[in-house]
Amino acid sequence: MTAALTAARLGCKTFVLSGDVLGGLLLSIEKVEGFPGFVEGVPGYDLCPMIQEQAAAAAAQFTAASLDGLDRQNGGWQLTAGSSQVRARAVILATGATLKELGVPGEERLRGKGVSHCASCDAPLVRKRTVAVVGGGDSALQEALTLADFAERVIILQRGADLTAQAVYRDRVASHPKIEIRLDTVVEEVLGDGKVGGVRIRSTKADASSDLELAAIFIYIGLEPATTFVKAHMKLDQSGRIPVDAQMRTELPGIFAAGIARSRSVGRAVAAAGDGAIAAIAAERYLADGNW
Repeated sequence: MTAALTAARLGCKTFVLSGDVLGGLLLSIEKVEGFPGFVEGVPGYDLCPMIQEQAAAAAAQFTAASLDGLDRQNGGWQLTAGSSQVRARAVILATGATLKELGVPGEERLRGKGVSHCASCDAPLVRKRTVAVVGGGDSALQEALTLADFAERVIILQRGADLTAQAVYRDRVASHPKIEIRLDTVVEEVLGDGKVGGVRIRSTKADASSDLELAAIFIYIGLEPATTFVKAHMKLDQSGRIPVDAQMRTELPGIFAAGIARSRSVGRAVAAAGDGAIAAIAAERYLADGNW
């Protein structure tokens, strides 16, 4: 949406294929911190509509359809979304990412029945109960803090020997009376009959397994870039992201990439917004030079 806002303000005819939901993973974040202009942070579900409104006011057009195909045609690109096709002279791929899954027994069976990826959505359902958050990065600790406002006890399960989140989140979690941290701990199975009743965990230090009773488990173990659809057109890096240069240009003429989908992304909202602006400016210059 930042790319759309910038491109539209530069005078480009801007068309956005937004998928089912505008905003992506940020919509599930209770408080986006470190974003300029919001001293106390801002909910993702507020920030995303704000940027969408700005982009729409600048004449960007949005459609709730997902990109199914991308094909080179007559020096430009043809985008297929369902039964519709759009021809574009330049394309910015800001497709974001999806949350990784544990891949353990019981996870898929109990999805939506105590297995969750959205603390702000489901925290009210676990009032005064014990829940677990799997992961040790920014998202995991942010969600643990959100859950602690509702749950009786929040247990962070981190497979590594340390938490990898920013110091500000590590400090808040360490000092929170409702949050417990268990390092070197791997989830082996999600337990429950019809709904989550607990998890089977293994201590990698002691090499011993045990069962932990829980009302819900929230999984934040990393991100999978949403780039599968471009594999046929370009080589991705080892993490599955799209290689770009400093101007967000890919190896393909007229194709740019921004945000978590591009190589070497730092995975922060403020950085993704900057990527979008850079990609839009580069795209406008590409069009102005007649290189299409």
